[in-house]
Amino acid sequence: MATEVKVPVLPESVSDATIATWHKKAGDAVKRDENLLDLETDKVVLEVPSPVDGVLKEIKFAEGATVTSQQLLAIIEEGAAAPAPVADKKEAAPAAGAQEVQPKAEAAKAEKAAPASTKPAPVASTDGLPPGARFTAVKEGIDPAAVEGTGRKGAVTKEDLINYASGKTPGVSGGARPEERVPMTRIRTRIAERLMQSKNSIAMLTSFNEVNLGKVMAMRKELGESFEKANGIKLGFMSFFAKAAANALQRYPVVNASVDGNDIIYHGYADISIAVSTEKGLVTPVLRNVERQSFADIEKGIAEYAKKARDGKLTLEDLQGGTFTITNGGTFGSLMSTPIVNPPQSAILGMHTIKERAIVENGAVIAAPMMYIALSYDHRIIDGKDAVLFLVDIKNQLENPSRMLLGM
Repeated sequence: MATEVKVPVLPESVSDATIATWHKKAGDAVKRDENLLDLETDKVVLEVPSPVDGVLKEIKFAEGATVTSQQLLAIIEEGAAAPAPVADKKEAAPAAGAQEVQPKAEAAKAEKAAPASTKPAPVASTDGLPPGARFTAVKEGIDPAAVEGTGRKGAVTKEDLINYASGKTPGVSGGARPEERVPMTRIRTRIAERLMQSKNSIAMLTSFNEVNLGKVMAMRKELGESFEKANGIKLGFMSFFAKAAANALQRYPVVNASVDGNDIIYHGYADISIAVSTEKGLVTPVLRNVERQSFADIEKGIAEYAKKARDGKLTLEDLQGGTFTITNGGTFGSLMSTPIVNPPQSAILGMHTIKERAIVENGAVIAAPMMYIALSYDHRIIDGKDAVLFLVDIKNQLENPSRMLLGM
């Protein structure tokens, strides 16, 4: 029985998708729930699993094609088995008592003269690679260990493998000044559009402050082990910042508001977008109702999103909404930056790297773990006074974490 594979129902905000990668070809056997292909939308990469066991009989669209919701992608012959490879008659075993058709010397000569197999050499372990990079490594027969990664913390990306395979990587071939023209992915194109939208439609301004994280670090050192035993998750820095931001958003609701035409929409909840870097670009999954979450809830939510982002499993629902954003350039060593507001939100908090600096405390000069924090905001609705007081509120909470836990 023939089973149709269709494009999943796409949200109203997503009109179409591009076929990024087929993981199977016509004639291949497939298992139920096995990933057949990746669809790239403006926001996420969607996997399309096989609905049944069988054989992929027909593929309707090639890689790079644009498809719409519920469009037919492929046909699977349910319950069928893939055709067995046809045995070479010359390689068949001779019948009992029969003489060899070819002397051993001639067989060895023929084997030597046979053309080399075009099948890629076995690839070393691809564990830890994102799905797109893993597929490219296997397809091209590349050992990821031989490729210099340009991703986060030196991770090997799909683009690194493509450049390596095409000889564009410096030191492999292509000379000292290689160039390659690569079309933007759908996600990168959408990121570019939104950044330009933010630049052209928002009266954006950035205010800065600095935070002494000595007490936060002391609390993590003192309670980190007990926290992990009790909750099964490590106590990180992001939960402190997310909770401090959620508390401050309740006290300064205009920072949590958004512009809709001539109206201002005030949100009575803190749905905080956490910026996560992936090989395809920056994505911002949303932690819902952070004002009601515990530190453990926040840490678990962030860890889950980080894993889904690495594995390419983020859904459109994970990315939709959000009333405020936190981005952490400090993970890459950034000392100071001016983050860009993510419309229709009106503000974004930028975290940066922690550096020990000399400060004056109680009349004495001491070394303290300091971080610059930045708030970029839409000056159309947020006055400088509100922005500065919001940053000071976050600073006071982080420098007195015990008061923050009490909601003070």
